[in-house]
Amino acid sequence: MSLNIAIVGLPNVGKSTLFNALLKQQVALAANYPFATIEPNTGIAQVPDARLKVLAELVETTVIKPATVEFVDIAGLVKGASKGEGLGNQFLSHIRETAAICHVLRAFTDPDIIREGAVEPSSDLAIIRTELQLADLATLEKQREPKGAASPEEKERWKTILHFKQSLDQGLPLSWSSLTLAQKLVAQELCLLSAKPEIFALNVDEAQVGDSGALIAEFAPKLKVKPDQIIVISAKIESELAVLSDEDQQLYLADLGLEKSGLERLAEVAYTTLGLQSFLTAGEKEVRAWTISKGMTAPEAAGVIHTDFTKHFIKAVVASYTDFIELKGWKAVREAGRLRTEGREYLMAEGDVVEFMIGK
Repeated sequence: MSLNIAIVGLPNVGKSTLFNALLKQQVALAANYPFATIEPNTGIAQVPDARLKVLAELVETTVIKPATVEFVDIAGLVKGASKGEGLGNQFLSHIRETAAICHVLRAFTDPDIIREGAVEPSSDLAIIRTELQLADLATLEKQREPKGAASPEEKERWKTILHFKQSLDQGLPLSWSSLTLAQKLVAQELCLLSAKPEIFALNVDEAQVGDSGALIAEFAPKLKVKPDQIIVISAKIESELAVLSDEDQQLYLADLGLEKSGLERLAEVAYTTLGLQSFLTAGEKEVRAWTISKGMTAPEAAGVIHTDFTKHFIKAVVASYTDFIELKGWKAVREAGRLRTEGREYLMAEGDVVEFMIGK
């Protein structure tokens, strides 16, 4: 399962700097002028997961494969983007295929970085959201009411489109969390930008990252979003972390009073916002984390490894991560009676360590 996130914001708010830091390499041009990014930069980052190293030691393998997230660095949007300002139509199209939007909001004070329209997080977010909503209205206006003997599904789809148009005409966002399942399917079909799940990254000064709790409490009501959708991050600090060894990263984070890197915190918020979780596989060949949607059954999860596995699923042999670590591996878990055999109806749980039995 691919987790891909568009990094969006006004020019010069730190999008490309953050993108480079998350990928630990200089892929995107980070420059102090608007539209330094023209084509979208795309990169894959591994999601840090301390559980994998522990599992690898137990099953005696050196091959560790974390879950991944794809980031798409979108060029800075400006007021009028939906009408083509600042190459806006081109930039907006790059967001359509992503699963979620990460709004990077400028909360740092460096006067040497050109603001290019950025004033403060709330008004900056309003500009971006307005452009996304206007682009969606243009998409919805192209839809046509079904004629003749329309099916119930077609009639319901048109009802949903009218509801979306009415909401956007009134300036109301199409909040992903408030949509019904049927509405989400229509929004995904039409690639509506303002209906995508949202994450908010407050790009702050280095001295502020230790005050993340207070900043989230301050900005959540201002942005009118849930606190668990916000992360406080310093793109400058993340850039410095990117060139350090894992051990030095931990020491640097400790000095800053942080337990986790920006990538770890961003991934956690993304998983929560998108309703995702991980299961783990642990064998002699490799230890690996797999990303799935919450509520997936064992056969559906097996299909994430290989599509044929869903059809040929026989059973899942499952241990909780806690039991696996406490008892030190498959053999001991089995002998202690804590190894479970689950069938097709089993709903996967976060951190399940699984071996799927697949037929031919």
